[in-house]
Amino acid sequence: MFNKISFIGAGSMAESIIAGILEKRVVTNRQIFVTNKRNHERLANLQHRFNINGTTNKENIIDQADLIILSTKPYDMEEAIDSIKAYMQPNQFVVSVAAGISTEFIAEKMEMDVSVVRVMPNTSASIGFSATAIAGGKHAKQEHIKLVEKLFKTIGTTTIVAEEDMHAVTSISGSGPAYIYYLVEAMEQAAVEAGLDKDVAKALITQTVVGAGEMLKKTDDPVRVLREKITSPGGTTQAAIETLDANDFKKTIFECVNSARQRSIELGETY
Repeated sequence: MFNKISFIGAGSMAESIIAGILEKRVVTNRQIFVTNKRNHERLANLQHRFNINGTTNKENIIDQADLIILSTKPYDMEEAIDSIKAYMQPNQFVVSVAAGISTEFIAEKMEMDVSVVRVMPNTSASIGFSATAIAGGKHAKQEHIKLVEKLFKTIGTTTIVAEEDMHAVTSISGSGPAYIYYLVEAMEQAAVEAGLDKDVAKALITQTVVGAGEMLKKTDDPVRVLREKITSPGGTTQAAIETLDANDFKKTIFECVNSARQRSIELGETY
C-alpha cells in the first residue's frame, strides 16, 4: 500500500496510529518515519518502543514519502508545514489528523496543489478500535480517499463525511472516548466509596461498558429501547435514571458535545 509513511508530530495520536498499523502489519517498522518539533526524548522513546525511524531531519523524513501524516496539535500546524514545505513535491499525499484545521488551509500553506485528506480517528486506534471519519480536500482524488479508508480500516471503522461535518465528528468520536473514561472514572470512585474493592469495581465496570457497546452493535433495537428494557418501574435502574434526569444529565452531555464542536470551529477560524 505504502513504501514510506512519515509522521510530522509525535504525540499520543501519532503513537496510537503507529501502534495500530504495526499491529495489523500494514507496513514494516522500518517503513515508518516520525519527527517532531524539538522533543528528542519523545522521538527516542517511540523509536525504541516500535523500532521505527525517529529523526529531526525534515528533508530526510519527506524524501520519497508516499504518505505524510500531519499529527501535530492544531496550534503547531503552521510551524510544522513551514518546516517541511521546501522538501514537498506536488505528487505527495498528505493526511491531517489535526482538529479544526481545514484541508484548504493546509494546501495554501504548502503553496502547492497537494492532495490533502482530513481524518479524525481516536486513541482507540492503538488497539484496532478507532472510529475514524474521513473527508477529502479540494485536490484529493477518489483513489486517495480509498487509500486512506483502507489504511484506517486496519485500526477500526471508517466513515466518509463532508468536511463541514468534521467539527461535529470531532466532538463525538474524536473526543468521545474521554467522555466515557470520565464516566468510568466517576463510577469507579463511587463503587469504591460504596465498599467495593478497586480491582473488582474496575473489572465489573469495564465489562459493563464493553457489553453495552456490543449490544449497540449487534441488536437492531434503538438505544432508547435498550435503556427501557433495563429500567423496570420502581426498580434500582429507574432510581438511578431519575437522579440523572434531576441533575440534567442529558443537557450536560448536549453542552459537552457542543463545547467540543465550538472549540473545533474556533480552531478552524484561527488558522
